[in-house]
This record gives sequence, structure tokens and C-alpha cells, in this order.
Amino acid sequence: MNSRTIYSKILPNGRVIQKAGENGEWKKVSVPPLGPNFPEGEPAFDPENPPSTPEQLKRMKRVALAKHLRFKFGLTQEEFSDRYHIPIGTLRDWEQHRSEPDAAAKAYLRAIAGDPEAVAKALKKATHVAAE
Repeated sequence: MNSRTIYSKILPNGRVIQKAGENGEWKKVSVPPLGPNFPEGEPAFDPENPPSTPEQLKRMKRVALAKHLRFKFGLTQEEFSDRYHIPIGTLRDWEQHRSEPDAAAKAYLRAIAGDPEAVAKALKKATHVAAE
């Protein structure tokens, strides 16, 4: 352990202790108080990551559901398009907010979110039956 290494642990009573430096002795450290809306064990305020202001929240863009699902499953646009039979141009338009999915497409995306393997399997089976 060098002088920059810091080990921390939380004791059963909730206190935090740290061990740092060459001597390796444990010492108690102060922990910020918990806020009313934070889960137990999380600080009420993190100075390195302050909450967003209302102005910052207004400027943020929401990630399209299709893009979120694609990232979640680790798929490229082409792979997602092929697997779920969504035209690639339509998928790109949704992801870049040039257009919004209609009600049926939103329901389809929610079905994919709920059980992606079942949807892919049903599509594969339907495609196989249609080809016969």
C-alpha cells in the first residue's frame, strides 16, 4: 500500500472508517447526513456530481426508446433492424428524433423491451411460416 492508497469500509453500525498511507491504521471519517429523499447509505449531496438545475434539465434530450433498447442489447442499427424487422431508415429516424413511432410501433417497442427473445423468436417463426 502506497501513500495514495485509501481503503474504506462501512461498519455494521453504519460508521465509515478509512485506512490510508504507510502506517495502515484505520481512522473514523465523517459522512454527510442522509437527505429525506435518498436511500439509506447514500449521501444527500455529492459535490463532484451536483443535481441538475431546471435549466439544464430543459436542455437535455430524451433518448429514443428504440435507441435505448438497441444500446441495452448491444446491437448495431443493422442488427436491431434485422432482428425485429424494422426498416433501417425508420429506426434511424426514430433514433435521431426526425419522426416518432406511432401507437402500434410504440406498443411493439414496449413488447421488445418486455421480452426481446420471445419477440425475436415469434418473428422468426412467423417469417418461416410465411415462406412456406
